[in-house]
Amino acid sequence: MATQTHSLSYAGCNFLRQRLVLSTLSGHPVKIRKIRARDDNPGLRDFEASFIRLLDKITNGSRIEINQTGTTLYYQPGLLYGGSVEHDCSVLRGIGYYLESLLCLAPFMKHPLRIVLRGVTNDQVDPSVDVLKATALPLLKQFGIDGESFELKIVRRGMPPGGGGEVFFSCPVRKVLKPIQLTDPGKIKRIRGMAYSVRVSPQMANRIVDSARSILNKFIPDIYIYTDHMKGVNSGKSPGFGLSLVAETTNGTFLSAELASNPQGQGAAVLPEDLGQNCAKLLLEEIYRGGCVDSTNQSLALLLMTLGQQDVSKVLLGPLSPYTIEFLRHLKSFFQIMFKVETKPGGEELKGGDKVLMTCVGIGFSNLSKTLK
Repeated sequence: MATQTHSLSYAGCNFLRQRLVLSTLSGHPVKIRKIRARDDNPGLRDFEASFIRLLDKITNGSRIEINQTGTTLYYQPGLLYGGSVEHDCSVLRGIGYYLESLLCLAPFMKHPLRIVLRGVTNDQVDPSVDVLKATALPLLKQFGIDGESFELKIVRRGMPPGGGGEVFFSCPVRKVLKPIQLTDPGKIKRIRGMAYSVRVSPQMANRIVDSARSILNKFIPDIYIYTDHMKGVNSGKSPGFGLSLVAETTNGTFLSAELASNPQGQGAAVLPEDLGQNCAKLLLEEIYRGGCVDSTNQSLALLLMTLGQQDVSKVLLGPLSPYTIEFLRHLKSFFQIMFKVETKPGGEELKGGDKVLMTCVGIGFSNLSKTLK
């Protein structure tokens, strides 16, 4: 952990998770002011407060101060503790909102993390649990985070606005991370997917599958889309349906896309046929963007490269998302690390859009609470 005690200061509610996660890993305290100060309803939202409570549960000795209006937050991180935890997430955001940050923190706990999260498993804003399971877990394995206790399981599905889903996530701890060289994404060899429906006719999922296949079959023959219809208690509290698709390449890269129906009582009704076709088009767009990591997990890959051993890591990404660009700025302020960025125009060898080759030397972050056996 860093020995400096000077706190970093930020304003506004954007990128709150990035700042708190990096603060926890680097040991730098953080002060965030003017959180929605001019809003009619100022201060932290429910889902942000729930995220801060979750951080408090998995750390030991964190100091969190929030002023009365909730517009200023001071966070002094404690040690990552882990262990068995249960947390009820806010139904305003998906479980993916919380899981993304847990994936960054879980390998550096004192005790292996085993956590049950309850809330919305699939929504239109955050990455769904299905996509994180299919793309983020293989990415973590590239860095040497693997083992029998490494799993992410959907126990119940929950759609907005009612939620009612439940997810189990467990992750082993690691002392150091391996550097990676992911520069060749390879060619797409198969597409897998999951069409799910809860509290609507099971036929919906089949209609989604047929319409998605009508587009993807022209691209590649090896397609298999599972249907998942949960009944009774396991189907959460609100009706809905959706589709998540993952394309796997010959070199073990996973690219994903997903869509979910509008929450009950919000917006126009979506036809399962339209949803299936639009999701297939989104996947083809993601394949065109390409790279060795899909756009959902860009920041996770860059963080793990930063924390790796003092050796060179390289990764080829598609165009950087605005979220990733801000994340690079934060990495610089918390860890004083700069990436070498080389653009690779999409030409003969690199099919699809322009790519970016990111190179850095890890800071040699080691899990201090993980004593050598």
